[in-house]
Amino acid sequence: MSNPHITLVADVRNGVGESPVWDARTQSLFWVDIPDGKLYRWTPSDNAVKSWQAPEMIACIGFDGQGGFVAGMETGVFSVQFKEGDAIGVRRIAAVEHAESPMRFNDGRCDRQGRFWAGTMHLDMPLARQVGTVYRLDGRGLVPQMGQMIVPNGMAWSPDGRTMYLSDSHPTVQTIWAFDYDIDDGVPTNRRVFVDMNQYPGRPDGAAVDADGCYWICGNDAGMVHRFTPEGKLDRSVELPVKKPAMCAFGGKNLDTLFVTSIRPDHPAVATEQPLAGGVFSFNPGVAGIPEQPFSFPV
Repeated sequence: MSNPHITLVADVRNGVGESPVWDARTQSLFWVDIPDGKLYRWTPSDNAVKSWQAPEMIACIGFDGQGGFVAGMETGVFSVQFKEGDAIGVRRIAAVEHAESPMRFNDGRCDRQGRFWAGTMHLDMPLARQVGTVYRLDGRGLVPQMGQMIVPNGMAWSPDGRTMYLSDSHPTVQTIWAFDYDIDDGVPTNRRVFVDMNQYPGRPDGAAVDADGCYWICGNDAGMVHRFTPEGKLDRSVELPVKKPAMCAFGGKNLDTLFVTSIRPDHPAVATEQPLAGGVFSFNPGVAGIPEQPFSFPV
């Protein structure tokens, strides 16, 4: 167990804080609160937090290389652009045909070549419906790649982009897989178990890869972030002051800070047992991350 100093970056009480991404251009952190449909930004220079309202639940974001984002929401993948004042402009660029209703997108990010990947899930997670699909958005549109998922999560790529990681965080699965990844075609093959999270504390949630190629994964329900080597060996675990960390991302001037979003369960005991639940945290992990690749495939 590693015990670095944990800093509360933003006491925002998010219902489901997800998809943190560091914007090196503006030196700020963006993330979303899924059920509230809000996009957030924290700027360390003035410690200011700002939010924008989306028209649907917004689950995952990736830079678009033009000052805005691509975002997985409920009915598809959208372009999100900032407008003057406090508004954002939202335009759907790829619709999704869900297997059932109600569903939405969940975890997602761009690969090292700029393709946007995102997975869908049923909103009633306890039903354990295997109706989730992982999609790839590129110049060919929104293309389904893997099906029969319950809660697709933990999406990340190795530094050279040739290994893809994906998990299913549902309690009946709790598995992280690795794939060989064709960087030219964006096709994952040779699926194998990378980590069986049933052997470790917490369910596998959102993830990030550092410059050494190690995989950081939030251990939801256990209040931890774990680091696994490229061989799938547990290297260290960091304990957080909340039980449900959701996703992590590297940021800061030198990409040497790990930011972690979290979930605030709708339960009366949370206020006393986890007063900081739903906040965004940071710590120094002792290793740097890799810049996020912006989406670069026009559709």
